[in-house]
Amino acid sequence: MAEDLIPIGRFSRMSRLSIKALRFYAEQGLIVPAWVDPSSGYRYYRREQAARAEAIRVLRAVGMPVGEIRDLLADDDPELIGKRLVAHRERLRARLAEQERMLRFLERLIDRGGNLMPYEVTVKVVPPVTVASVTRRAGLATIGEAVREGFGTIAGVIGTAGASPNGAPFVVYHDVIDEVTEGDVEICVPAAGFPEMPGCTVASTVHRGPYPEISPAYHAVTAWIEENGRRPAGPPREIYLNDPQTAAPADLLTEVQFPIESSGSGN
Repeated sequence: MAEDLIPIGRFSRMSRLSIKALRFYAEQGLIVPAWVDPSSGYRYYRREQAARAEAIRVLRAVGMPVGEIRDLLADDDPELIGKRLVAHRERLRARLAEQERMLRFLERLIDRGGNLMPYEVTVKVVPPVTVASVTRRAGLATIGEAVREGFGTIAGVIGTAGASPNGAPFVVYHDVIDEVTEGDVEICVPAAGFPEMPGCTVASTVHRGPYPEISPAYHAVTAWIEENGRRPAGPPREIYLNDPQTAAPADLLTEVQFPIESSGSGN
């Protein structure tokens, strides 16, 4: 064994990466051992690999995904590396702005006792509609990207079919999604010539404002259902009434619908 090889335990202390992390990064092809003892499976690294390990540690600390780190470290062109870092810096700035906005939302929520705006809940019958749809599995951290990707996929499908959207796009949340639980979301765009989604009676309200601040609208509708002795009859939907590409976040309109069992009592 060469004298400059460093056992994984010592290299872990040198690089400030745990042994578990080093094994994971080796599996991902980010930093592989210089030599593995064939009899024991013990891993050894070279001292010059410490710089690469430090780059990985820092990039992970600032939230760069493993796949992007792999691509960045594979680049030999300093200009391309610089562009990748600039792109990630912009994502971090956007993420920080979003976190600051959510903190302001939380402050308003606390100040107003959980009610940011009055929500009028109504009952109506939603007619059957033909929709192009895809279902995606997502968690809280990936739901935004999953929905964007889903709508992009549907746009391609509708275009290939020679059809056009003929109604507001919407998403059906088949599962509760939070920071630890993934679930299925069905991304839908009304268009002729596709499968029909049955009609139903819904309790609904309209939220005005950024999408991440929509939770109080859900609270209002579910509270109304309980207070009025109605029974849920399906997963909730979010209908996007205007275009986030043209409307300011404060002016976004989203209808929240909860299917309920039919009743002749009205709203």
